[in-house]
Amino acid sequence: MARKAPEASPQETNPPPPRRSSLLAERYRLEGTYERLRRALISGPQDGRLDQPLSFWVLPTDRRLPIAFLGRTLRDLLAQPLEDLMQTPGVGQKKILGFFDLLRRAIKSESADKPFGMPNDLKLSEPAQRRGVGAEPGAVSDAVWREWCDAIVQAGFGGHALGRVAPSLRPLPTVIWETPLSDYAARSLSDIRSLKTHGEKRVNAIIEVFGAVYEAVSTAVLHEDLQLDLTARFVPEVSRWITAHGRRPDRLTVADVREHVARPLVRQIDRDLGEPMTELVAERLGLDQPAPTVKAQAERLNVTRARVYQLLEDCARVMAVRWPEGRWLLAPLGDSPADTEPEVLGLVHALRGLFYPE
Repeated sequence: MARKAPEASPQETNPPPPRRSSLLAERYRLEGTYERLRRALISGPQDGRLDQPLSFWVLPTDRRLPIAFLGRTLRDLLAQPLEDLMQTPGVGQKKILGFFDLLRRAIKSESADKPFGMPNDLKLSEPAQRRGVGAEPGAVSDAVWREWCDAIVQAGFGGHALGRVAPSLRPLPTVIWETPLSDYAARSLSDIRSLKTHGEKRVNAIIEVFGAVYEAVSTAVLHEDLQLDLTARFVPEVSRWITAHGRRPDRLTVADVREHVARPLVRQIDRDLGEPMTELVAERLGLDQPAPTVKAQAERLNVTRARVYQLLEDCARVMAVRWPEGRWLLAPLGDSPADTEPEVLGLVHALRGLFYPE
């Protein structure tokens, strides 16, 4: 009679856990690498690189970034043993390996002012040499940021308000809409992150605006007799139309004003404030149907009338930063001859009251 084979023990069916000696060997390897890099930097050129933040050595293509370390200087980081660094929340072995990559880059850098991998001949008018455009905000280094800021200021846009040139106002807190680009261009990313109320979300929004402006500036072919301007897309179109037709408002129809002025402004509100506000504004202007009362709008939204007025005030804040010149361009349309259509006057007054209240 055949004998039954003995059942396998749990130790035989399940793979054995990693041996403690393997984990210790890996830890010794990491500590050995860290100590070699640390000694190389401390004994290297004393040109100020140790006082640069770790983010100075980041390039847009980097991954596995130790975010918790980016705002700290090399001197501060290297003063700590590896064991303490690895106990930082969010920093595991992969992030430590990314940290080592940045230390190697700092060692190889020619100077403290130009990180490893940055070109010597980055020019404003050569798109092929642009750096960092389209990168994740957290992957933009101080060096790339400095290239952006220098190009923007050189092109004459330092005085432009952040909100005037932002692709959309939604990510930007209203308190910084009017802040000139030069206020941030004069600071490093590390300095901006240390500002009060400037958390990662706000800093990322600022970086995205600068990246968009830099992309526009760096791809433009500049000419000494031509001036480049940056503004929301609707502004040149609406401004030209009002300039061309505003002299004879008596010849305008309500369809003209609705199509060439009102709808472009409403589309910008949609971009900057979102769909709910777009519907509210379109109703107030009576674009698709007779304008409802504020009370009716408040009941539909299940809010108070005061809240509706508060929401509509945001439209004026948007235009104050996007197109402040619109106040004076729209004014002649309302001061029109007696034979101007009443519907035209009504729409113009609604536009001025909503976007440029007295």
